[in-house]
Parts: sequence; structure tokens; C-alpha cells
Amino acid sequence: MIYLKLFFAFLQIGMFSFGGGYAAMPLIQHQVVDTYHWLDGKGFADLVTISQMTPGPIATNAATFVGMNTAGLAGALIATFGCILPSCILVTFIAYFYLKYQKLAALQGVLSSLRPAVIALIASAGISILVSAFWNGQTVIRLPDTDWGMVILFGLCIVLLRKCKMNPVTVMFLAGILKVLLAEGQKIL
Repeated sequence: MIYLKLFFAFLQIGMFSFGGGYAAMPLIQHQVVDTYHWLDGKGFADLVTISQMTPGPIATNAATFVGMNTAGLAGALIATFGCILPSCILVTFIAYFYLKYQKLAALQGVLSSLRPAVIALIASAGISILVSAFWNGQTVIRLPDTDWGMVILFGLCIVLLRKCKMNPVTVMFLAGILKVLLAEGQKIL
């Protein structure tokens, strides 16, 4: 039964996550955390981190992670297949029709109308990630509960990426080292 749940949960994510991995995060969170309770808020934050760090599409990585965490290797394969199946089918049909009708104004209008929805989904995923990082996924955000070490680490990463133009992989590596050092420092205090 768990295999069917994994397959259909990630089939829905694969069918309705327009705009790529970050846009899929609210859908993944709804299925994985809210509906099936396979992960909690901290587990979801770990899922986001692992999905971003591993090569490949974020939603597919998330499906593999959740499937493996929930039902082992078979669960990982089934969840991943459920996630990619809609894309394989839809892209085949869309590519055929797009090549045939790409000059139609109606088609261009539909594509341009999807952009604001995709931006909203990406913004929602970004806010969810920030809440998980700064307030440990709490539903009520209060200033005294803020993890200021994570806020400073976030600001430092933004500066390194934008101002210093550092390689994102290097920034992720440095952020990981700094987080470990912060955690060790908190244990000592």
C-alpha cells in the first residue's frame, strides 16, 4: 500500500509542478509533510538541502529521497518513476504540438500567462525554506525565536554569491563548514 501512496503522491507532484524544482516545493511539502506525514518540518528542510546538493532535478531528487526514507530502494524507484512519468508523457506530446503550432498567438498568450503563477510558486518555496532555516519551521514567526546564526550565514552567502561572484558549489561547501562550526560552538556554550 505504501508503494501506491508513494507513486500517486509523486505522480500528482509530477503532473502539477509547473516551472521546475523550486516551484514544486510547495506541492512536495503538502504531500510529504501535510498529507502523508512522511517527514516533519526539519526533515523537509533536510530534503530541500539534499535535493539541491545532489545532481539532477530537485523534484526527482526529492522523490528519490522520500521514497528511500519511507520504503527503501523499491520506494525510491517507485516514487521517482511516479514523479517523472507525467513529464515524459507530456513533454512528448507538447513537443510535437509546439513544433507544429509555435507561431499561434493563443499559444504564446497561454505561455506568458503561466509566468506569474510560476514566480508565485518559486517565491512560496523560497519563503518556506527561509522559515525552515531561520525559525526551524515554526508556524508562528517571532523575533526572539530567530536563529541569528542562520540569518548571518544566509547574508554571508548572499554577499559571497552576488558581490564576490564566488562559485555556488564553493559557497555551499563553506556554508556547510560554517554551520558545523556554529553547531559545535553552541555545544561548547
